Amino acid sequence: MVARRRKRAAGRAEEGVPSPPGYTAIPIKFSEKQQASHYLYAREHRVREGTKSSWPPKRTLFILNVPPYCTEESLSHLLSSCGPIQSVELQEKPDLAEVPKEPRSKFFNPKPVPGFQVGYIVFQKRGGVLAALALQGPLLVSTESHPVKSGIHKWICDYADSVLDPEALQEEVDTFMVTYDKKMDEEEAKAKEEEGVPDEEGWVKVTRRGRRAVLPRTEAANLRVLEKEKRKRARKELLNFYAWQHRESKMEHLAQLRKKFEEDKQRIELMRAQRKFRPY
Repeated sequence: MVARRRKRAAGRAEEGVPSPPGYTAIPIKFSEKQQASHYLYAREHRVREGTKSSWPPKRTLFILNVPPYCTEESLSHLLSSCGPIQSVELQEKPDLAEVPKEPRSKFFNPKPVPGFQVGYIVFQKRGGVLAALALQGPLLVSTESHPVKSGIHKWICDYADSVLDPEALQEEVDTFMVTYDKKMDEEEAKAKEEEGVPDEEGWVKVTRRGRRAVLPRTEAANLRVLEKEKRKRARKELLNFYAWQHRESKMEHLAQLRKKFEEDKQRIELMRAQRKFRPY
C-alpha cells in the first residue's frame, strides 16, 4: 500500500514539475534502483545586452541544481545524445560578467564544491542546446557502461588522485613560469613604450623606472650579491667577537674586585687580632 502511494506521488510529480520561469526541468536518477527523480533546471545561456560573457552565445547550456554526485564526465555523458560537446564546466555560482579564463590545472585548482553546483555545457552547434532542452528523461547518471563511483570507492579514488606525480607537477610549474615570464616581459616592454608619453589630457605618468634598475639575472650579478652577503656576515661576526671580548674583560674585572675584597677582609681580621684596627 505504501509502495503504491509512493509510485502515484512520483508519477504526479513527474507530470507537472514546478520550475523557475524560463527554465526547463530535466529529470535524472543516480541509478535504476532510485525511485524518485532529481531535476536539473536548464536554459540557454544569455546575458544582458551590452554585457560580454566568456561563454559562446547560442551554443552554451546553463544548468542549475546539479547534485554533488554528478561530475563533469557524467554530465557530458548525459547530454552526449544531444550533439557533440565542446566543454563542460561546473562551478559554485554563475558567472555574472566576463572573466578571463586561465587554463585549468589538476594540481593547483581549488577543491571541488561539496554541495550543489551550476554547469556550463558548450556544444559545437546550436542544435545541441535545443535538443537538450527537449529531453524528457529520466536520465541515468550511473550506468553499467559509464558507472559513477560513490561511497568508499569514491573516497579511495579521491585519495589516489591526491597523490601527485613529481615529474608532471614539475612540468606544469615550468610551463607556468615560462608563460609568466613572457607576460611580465610584455608588460615591461609596454610600460617602456608608454613611459614619457602624455595621455589624452596631456598628463605624463611618472614612474620609478631608472632610479633603481632591476638586478639582471646574470652570473656576475649573483656573485656580487653573494660577495655582499659574505662581507655583511664577516662584519657581524667581528662585532660579535668584540662583544665577547668586552664581556670577558668585565668578568675579569669582577673577579679582581672579589679577590681584593677577600684580601681586605683578611687584613681587617688580622688588624683586629693585633688590636690595631681603629675605624673611628
